[in-house]
Amino acid sequence: MSRRKSTFEIDPKAYAAVRQLEQYMSETGLDKVHYKLIKIRASQINGCAYCINMHVRQARELGLSEQRIYLLSAWREAGIYSEEEQAILALTEEVTLIANHGVSDAVYNRAVELLGEAYTKAVVMAVVTISAWNRILVTDQAPLD
Repeated sequence: MSRRKSTFEIDPKAYAAVRQLEQYMSETGLDKVHYKLIKIRASQINGCAYCINMHVRQARELGLSEQRIYLLSAWREAGIYSEEEQAILALTEEVTLIANHGVSDAVYNRAVELLGEAYTKAVVMAVVTISAWNRILVTDQAPLD
């Protein structure tokens, strides 16, 4: 890969705008473990090695087990995630892959049933936020640190 200048180098205001999304997310009440699961799963789907690497390290620091981290890409078959986490992961996948078929009523309504409307909206915003980072860092070809 060629070395591209980062968005931060070229346009710090753009970077700051996405940081504002992160600030907003810290005020939503979204559980930190839930947010890490969202960040890792969306980053896996979006192919952002930089974000996967960073968020897996942070997930370990939060106390997530290696098993819960490693099996995230196969969460449906793993049987180790709570009903709430499964709803969050299903919604994460559909929002991340929204161009494929939108967000189904079944997935959205299940999330609302288990999490409530406000928390479901926070999950959606979490996916939007990490997806913004993924798109910036993949485009920038951000090296692993």
